[in-house]
Amino acid sequence: MKVAVIPARGGSKRIPGKNLRPFHGLPMIAWSLHAARDSGCFDRIIVSTDDDAIARIAVEHGAEAPFRRPAELANDHCGTGPVIAHAANWLAAEGQAADMLCCIYATAPFLQASDLERGLAILTETGADFAFSVTSYAFPIQRAIRIGDDGRAAMFQPEHAATRSQDLEEAWHDAGQFYWGRSQAWIENRPIFGRGGAPVILPRHRVQDIDTLEDWVRAELMFAALGQSE
Repeated sequence: MKVAVIPARGGSKRIPGKNLRPFHGLPMIAWSLHAARDSGCFDRIIVSTDDDAIARIAVEHGAEAPFRRPAELANDHCGTGPVIAHAANWLAAEGQAADMLCCIYATAPFLQASDLERGLAILTETGADFAFSVTSYAFPIQRAIRIGDDGRAAMFQPEHAATRSQDLEEAWHDAGQFYWGRSQAWIENRPIFGRGGAPVILPRHRVQDIDTLEDWVRAELMFAALGQSE
Protein backbone atom coordinates (compact mmCIF):
# COMPACT_ATOMS: atom_id res chain seq x y z
CA MET A 1 0.00 0.00 0.00
CA LYS A 2 1.18 3.51 -0.86
CA VAL A 3 0.17 6.34 1.45
CA ALA A 4 0.61 10.10 1.25
CA VAL A 5 1.17 11.76 4.62
CA ILE A 6 0.83 15.53 4.82
CA PRO A 7 2.17 16.99 8.08
CA ALA A 8 0.15 20.08 9.02
CA ARG A 9 0.27 21.24 12.60
CA GLY A 10 -1.75 24.20 13.81
CA GLY A 11 0.96 26.20 15.57
CA SER A 12 2.74 28.13 12.81
CA LYS A 13 4.52 31.14 14.32
CA ARG A 14 5.95 33.17 11.43
CA ILE A 15 2.79 32.94 9.29
CA PRO A 16 -0.09 32.25 11.70
CA GLY A 17 -2.54 29.70 10.31
CA LYS A 18 -0.53 29.33 7.11
CA ASN A 19 -1.78 25.81 6.32
CA LEU A 20 -5.35 27.12 6.02
CA ARG A 21 -4.58 30.64 4.82
CA PRO A 22 -6.21 31.32 1.42
CA PHE A 23 -3.81 31.01 -1.51
CA HIS A 24 -5.21 31.75 -4.96
CA GLY A 25 -8.71 30.64 -4.07
CA LEU A 26 -8.00 27.59 -1.91
CA PRO A 27 -6.69 26.92 1.58
CA MET A 28 -2.93 26.47 1.16
CA ILE A 29 -3.00 22.79 2.18
CA ALA A 30 -5.59 22.03 -0.49
CA TRP A 31 -3.02 22.46 -3.28
CA SER A 32 -0.95 19.60 -1.86
CA LEU A 33 -4.04 17.46 -1.28
CA HIS A 34 -5.22 17.92 -4.85
CA ALA A 35 -1.79 17.13 -6.32
CA ALA A 36 -1.69 13.92 -4.28
CA ARG A 37 -5.19 12.97 -5.43
CA ASP A 38 -4.53 13.78 -9.08
CA SER A 39 -1.32 11.74 -9.16
CA GLY A 40 -3.21 8.48 -8.70
CA CYS A 41 -0.22 7.18 -6.75
CA PHE A 42 -1.89 6.67 -3.39
CA ASP A 43 -4.25 4.22 -1.76
CA ARG A 44 -4.75 6.66 1.11
CA ILE A 45 -4.07 10.37 1.65
CA ILE A 46 -3.66 11.18 5.33
CA VAL A 47 -3.15 14.54 7.03
CA SER A 48 -1.18 14.29 10.26
CA THR A 49 -2.34 17.18 12.42
CA ASP A 50 -3.02 18.27 15.97
CA ASP A 51 -5.62 20.79 14.82
CA ASP A 52 -9.34 20.08 14.35
CA ALA A 53 -9.82 22.91 11.82
CA ILE A 54 -7.04 21.54 9.62
CA ALA A 55 -8.52 18.05 9.94
CA ARG A 56 -11.92 19.34 8.84
CA ILE A 57 -10.52 21.08 5.74
CA ALA A 58 -8.49 17.97 4.89
CA VAL A 59 -11.64 15.84 4.87
CA GLU A 60 -13.51 18.45 2.80
CA HIS A 61 -10.80 18.15 0.15
CA GLY A 62 -10.85 14.38 -0.04
CA ALA A 63 -8.20 13.35 2.47
CA GLU A 64 -8.35 11.58 5.82
CA ALA A 65 -7.44 12.81 9.28
CA PRO A 66 -7.90 9.56 11.21
CA PHE A 67 -5.82 10.51 14.25
CA ARG A 68 -4.55 13.58 16.08
CA ARG A 69 -0.80 13.93 16.20
CA PRO A 70 0.65 13.66 19.72
CA ALA A 71 1.78 16.92 21.33
CA GLU A 72 5.41 15.82 21.43
CA LEU A 73 5.33 15.54 17.64
CA ALA A 74 3.62 18.90 17.13
CA ASN A 75 6.11 21.37 18.56
CA ASP A 76 8.64 23.70 16.93
CA HIS A 77 11.52 21.28 17.42
CA CYS A 78 10.12 18.06 16.03
CA GLY A 79 11.45 17.09 12.60
CA THR A 80 9.52 15.57 9.73
CA GLY A 81 10.94 12.05 10.07
CA PRO A 82 9.34 11.17 13.42
CA VAL A 83 5.98 12.49 12.18
CA ILE A 84 6.01 10.17 9.16
CA ALA A 85 7.29 7.28 11.29
CA HIS A 86 4.36 7.86 13.65
CA ALA A 87 1.93 7.59 10.73
CA ALA A 88 3.67 4.44 9.48
CA ASN A 89 3.43 2.82 12.92
CA TRP A 90 -0.21 3.89 13.28
CA LEU A 91 -1.08 2.27 9.94
CA ALA A 92 0.70 -0.95 10.95
CA ALA A 93 -1.16 -1.04 14.25
CA GLU A 94 -4.43 -0.70 12.33
CA GLY A 95 -3.51 -3.72 10.21
CA GLN A 96 -2.99 -1.58 7.09
CA ALA A 97 0.79 -1.31 6.91
CA ALA A 98 2.15 0.74 4.01
CA ASP A 99 5.18 -0.34 2.04
CA MET A 100 5.82 3.20 0.81
CA LEU A 101 4.90 6.55 2.32
CA CYS A 102 5.29 9.95 0.70
CA CYS A 103 5.64 12.97 2.93
CA ILE A 104 4.12 15.96 1.12
CA TYR A 105 4.50 19.38 2.67
CA ALA A 106 1.29 21.32 3.24
CA THR A 107 2.81 24.51 1.81
CA ALA A 108 3.78 23.27 -1.66
CA PRO A 109 1.42 24.99 -4.11
CA PHE A 110 3.78 24.42 -7.05
CA LEU A 111 3.78 20.65 -6.60
CA GLN A 112 2.47 18.81 -9.65
CA ALA A 113 0.95 15.36 -9.80
CA SER A 114 3.53 14.36 -12.40
CA ASP A 115 6.34 15.16 -9.94
CA LEU A 116 4.89 12.65 -7.48
CA GLU A 117 4.60 10.07 -10.24
CA ARG A 118 8.25 10.60 -11.20
CA GLY A 119 9.28 10.30 -7.57
CA LEU A 120 7.53 6.95 -7.22
CA ALA A 121 9.13 5.70 -10.43
CA ILE A 122 12.60 6.76 -9.28
CA LEU A 123 12.14 5.17 -5.86
CA THR A 124 11.00 1.92 -7.46
CA GLU A 125 13.60 1.78 -10.22
CA THR A 126 16.63 2.75 -8.13
CA GLY A 127 15.88 0.67 -5.04
CA ALA A 128 16.75 3.73 -2.93
CA ASP A 129 15.36 4.33 0.56
CA PHE A 130 14.04 7.75 -0.44
CA ALA A 131 13.29 9.85 -3.53
CA PHE A 132 12.94 13.56 -2.85
CA SER A 133 12.51 16.82 -4.74
CA VAL A 134 15.60 18.95 -5.44
CA THR A 135 16.44 21.98 -7.51
CA SER A 136 19.69 23.66 -8.48
CA TYR A 137 21.23 26.71 -6.83
CA ALA A 138 20.98 29.77 -9.06
CA PHE A 139 24.53 30.87 -8.21
CA PRO A 140 27.68 28.78 -7.62
CA ILE A 141 27.88 27.97 -3.92
CA GLN A 142 31.67 27.85 -4.17
CA ARG A 143 31.65 31.63 -4.57
CA ALA A 144 29.36 32.38 -1.64
CA ILE A 145 30.23 35.35 0.57
CA ARG A 146 29.90 35.78 4.31
CA ILE A 147 29.54 39.10 6.12
CA GLY A 148 31.52 39.26 9.34
CA ASP A 149 30.72 40.99 12.62
CA ASP A 150 32.78 43.96 11.40
CA GLY A 151 30.51 44.37 8.39
CA ARG A 152 33.20 43.29 5.93
CA ALA A 153 32.86 40.58 3.29
CA ALA A 154 34.86 37.38 2.92
CA MET A 155 34.52 34.42 0.60
CA PHE A 156 33.71 31.01 2.05
CA GLN A 157 36.06 29.49 -0.52
CA PRO A 158 38.54 32.21 -1.57
CA GLU A 159 40.41 29.71 -3.74
CA HIS A 160 37.54 30.04 -6.24
CA ALA A 161 37.57 33.85 -6.44
CA ALA A 162 38.83 33.73 -10.02
CA THR A 163 37.27 30.43 -11.10
CA ARG A 164 34.80 30.75 -13.95
CA SER A 165 31.23 29.84 -13.05
CA GLN A 166 31.06 27.24 -15.81
CA ASP A 167 34.07 25.46 -14.34
CA LEU A 168 32.46 24.96 -10.92
CA GLU A 169 30.44 21.89 -10.00
CA GLU A 170 26.68 22.45 -9.98
CA ALA A 171 25.05 22.19 -6.56
CA TRP A 172 21.52 21.22 -5.56
CA HIS A 173 19.26 21.76 -2.57
CA ASP A 174 16.12 20.29 -1.09
CA ALA A 175 13.08 21.72 -2.89
CA GLY A 176 10.87 21.20 0.17
CA GLN A 177 7.93 19.62 -1.64
CA PHE A 178 7.88 15.84 -1.20
CA TYR A 179 9.84 12.87 0.11
CA TRP A 180 8.94 9.39 -1.07
CA GLY A 181 10.30 6.73 1.28
CA ARG A 182 10.06 3.08 2.14
CA SER A 183 8.17 2.44 5.35
CA GLN A 184 11.08 0.81 7.16
CA ALA A 185 13.40 3.66 6.19
CA TRP A 186 11.02 6.13 7.83
CA ILE A 187 10.57 4.00 10.93
CA GLU A 188 14.33 3.55 11.34
CA ASN A 189 14.92 7.28 10.75
CA ARG A 190 17.46 6.64 8.00
CA PRO A 191 19.01 9.82 6.53
CA ILE A 192 17.20 11.22 3.50
CA PHE A 193 20.04 13.38 2.21
CA GLY A 194 22.67 10.69 1.75
CA ARG A 195 23.54 7.67 -0.34
CA GLY A 196 20.11 6.21 0.38
CA GLY A 197 18.33 9.15 -1.25
CA ALA A 198 17.65 9.62 -4.98
CA PRO A 199 16.92 13.12 -6.34
CA VAL A 200 13.84 14.13 -8.30
CA ILE A 201 14.91 17.27 -10.15
CA LEU A 202 12.51 20.22 -10.38
CA PRO A 203 13.02 23.48 -12.30
CA ARG A 204 13.86 26.49 -10.12
CA HIS A 205 10.83 28.44 -11.33
CA ARG A 206 8.54 25.91 -9.60
CA VAL A 207 10.25 25.96 -6.21
CA GLN A 208 9.57 28.39 -3.37
CA ASP A 209 9.97 27.65 0.31
CA ILE A 210 7.23 29.40 2.31
CA ASP A 211 8.40 30.22 5.81
CA THR A 212 7.92 34.00 6.05
CA LEU A 213 5.41 36.57 4.81
CA GLU A 214 7.96 37.67 2.22
CA ASP A 215 8.12 34.08 0.96
CA TRP A 216 4.33 34.01 0.79
CA VAL A 217 4.13 37.17 -1.32
CA ARG A 218 6.83 35.87 -3.66
CA ALA A 219 4.96 32.56 -4.03
CA GLU A 220 1.73 34.37 -4.90
CA LEU A 221 3.51 36.38 -7.59
CA MET A 222 5.22 33.29 -9.01
CA PHE A 223 1.96 31.36 -9.02
CA ALA A 224 0.18 34.15 -10.91
CA ALA A 225 3.03 34.42 -13.40
CA LEU A 226 2.88 30.71 -14.11
CA GLY A 227 -0.86 30.95 -14.70
CA GLN A 228 -1.63 28.03 -12.42
CA SER A 229 -5.16 27.40 -11.23
CA GLU A 230 -7.23 24.59 -9.83
